[in-house]
Amino acid sequence: MCGIIGVVAQFGQPVAPILYDGLTVLQHRGQDAAGIVTCEGEHLYHRKANGLVRDVFQQSHMDTLIGHMGVGHVRYPTAGTSSCAEAQPFYTNSPHGISLAHNGNLTNAKELRKQLYRKDLRHVNTSSDSEVLMNIFAHELLERGKTYLEEELWFNIHDAFHAVSKVHERCRGGYAIITMITGYGVLGFRDPWGIRPLILGRRDAPNGGDEWVLASESVALIALGCEIVRDVEPGEAVFITASGELYNQQCSENPSYKPCIFEHVYFARPDSVIDGISVHRARLKMGRKLAARIPVERADSKIDVVIPVPDSGRIAAMELAKDLDTPFREGFVKNRYVGRTFIMPGQAIRKDSVRKKLNPIPYEFEGKNVLLVDDSIVRGNTSAKIVQMARDAGASKVFFASAAPPVIHPNVYGIDMPAKSEYIAHGRSEEEVCEEIGADWLMYQKLEDLIEACQGGTCGVEEFDTSCFNGIYVTGDIDEDYLADLEKSRNDSAKKKKMKNDEILEIHNEQ
Repeated sequence: MCGIIGVVAQFGQPVAPILYDGLTVLQHRGQDAAGIVTCEGEHLYHRKANGLVRDVFQQSHMDTLIGHMGVGHVRYPTAGTSSCAEAQPFYTNSPHGISLAHNGNLTNAKELRKQLYRKDLRHVNTSSDSEVLMNIFAHELLERGKTYLEEELWFNIHDAFHAVSKVHERCRGGYAIITMITGYGVLGFRDPWGIRPLILGRRDAPNGGDEWVLASESVALIALGCEIVRDVEPGEAVFITASGELYNQQCSENPSYKPCIFEHVYFARPDSVIDGISVHRARLKMGRKLAARIPVERADSKIDVVIPVPDSGRIAAMELAKDLDTPFREGFVKNRYVGRTFIMPGQAIRKDSVRKKLNPIPYEFEGKNVLLVDDSIVRGNTSAKIVQMARDAGASKVFFASAAPPVIHPNVYGIDMPAKSEYIAHGRSEEEVCEEIGADWLMYQKLEDLIEACQGGTCGVEEFDTSCFNGIYVTGDIDEDYLADLEKSRNDSAKKKKMKNDEILEIHNEQ
C-alpha cells in the first residue's frame, strides 16, 4: 500500500510545495520512503529517500524541485525491497522521459520481467514490480510512436491511452498509476477492477484557470483546497496536459468495479471518500452491525464500557457503544511518534512497538467488564498485548470485537500482510483465537455484514475484493503455486533476510 499524487499547476506556479503538502496528508499510506519528481519544460528535478516526508524534504531540496507539474509518492513496500534505490517515482528516458508512481501490486510481475528482457529488450534495474509496469507502459508508448512517418517521434494523447489499454492487457493485479510524460503532461489510470483508489480534483489557479490534482484519497484533495471532481473509474485513464487541458478515456474492454474493502477497514483515513463511499460512514456501519449481534449472541455478558483500540477502531467502537447504550471511553493513550505497527517491516519491530505505542488509563479499566474494539486481527500479537494491558490495568473481564472478519488468506494486490501461516486465524476457530489473545470472548464481523456496511455511495459500488477474508481473487489468475511462492517470500525469516540485504545494499551505495 502506497500513496501517490500528481499535480498540474498553472505555468509559473511552483508545484513542489503542493506535492509536499499532499504527501504529508497521505503519509499514513506509507512511511518507508518518499519521493517527488517535477518538470520544467524538458527538464526533470527529483528528490527521493527512505524516511518520512518531513525528513526526506528539507528546504534546500524543495528549492531545487523546479516546475509547474510533478508526481509524488510515499512507499510502503509490498514487492521488492526497502532499499532507497526502490523509492519512487521511477524514471525511464525512453520514450520522451517517463516518471511513474504506483500503488498496488502486479500478480504476474515475474512473467512480465521475462517478457521485457527477451521480447521488449528493456532492462529492469530493481526488484520492484512498479518498475516492471513502468517499462511495459513505456514500451507500448514507444511502439505506438513507431507507426508515424515523421522522422522525429512525437507525442499524441491517444498514444498514451493506447499504451494504457496495452498495460491492461498485459498486466494483472491491482494498480493505481500516476505517470508524468516530460514536457507533455500527467496521466493517471486504474486497473480494470478499481482495486486501488485514485481520485481527481480541481482547484482555481492563483491567476485564473484550473489546476488539477490526482491522488490516492480525497483527503489530500480537500487539504489542498480542491473541489472533488470524481473518482477515476476502473480501467479509465485521465490525461492532463501541461497547459491544464483534461482528457479521459476508458481503456479496458471489461471494467468491473471491485475495489479493495480493506481500504475501509484500516488503510484509508476516516475523512476520505473512496469510490463515492465515506470511510467514516462505512466504519460507523461496521460498529452498528456488531452491536446488533451482541445482545443476541452474548446476552449473558454485562459490558460496563466500550474502549477502542486507537485509531482505526475508534469509529466502529463509538457507534457500537451508542447502539448498546453503553459508555464509550478512551482507555488508551497513543504515542503519536510511533508509526503504524501494521506497516512496520519486521515482526520483532512490531512486537516491540505495541507497548511503546499504547499506554492504558487505569481509571477506565479498574473493576470493569471491558469491550475492546479494533478494526481487524491479523497476527494477533498486538491484540494479545492489548488484552493483557487491559487486565494489568485492572479490568475484571476483557471482551474483544473485530470490525472485520478473520483474515485467513494473503492479500496479493498491494497490502503486504504476513505469510498465511502467521495469521492467528489460520487453522483456528473463533474460540481458539479468543484463547490465543487471552480474551473472555471474541466476536468477528461477518463478511456479509462488512460488505453491506461498505456498499453504495455515489458510484454505486456493490462488490469488493474481499480476498483476504474469503480467498476469492477478483483478477482470476491466482493459483496455489503463486500463493506458495508468496508464502515463502512473506514469512518472517524471508523478511529478515531481505532487511539484511537492504542494509548491505545501503552501506555499499554509501561507500
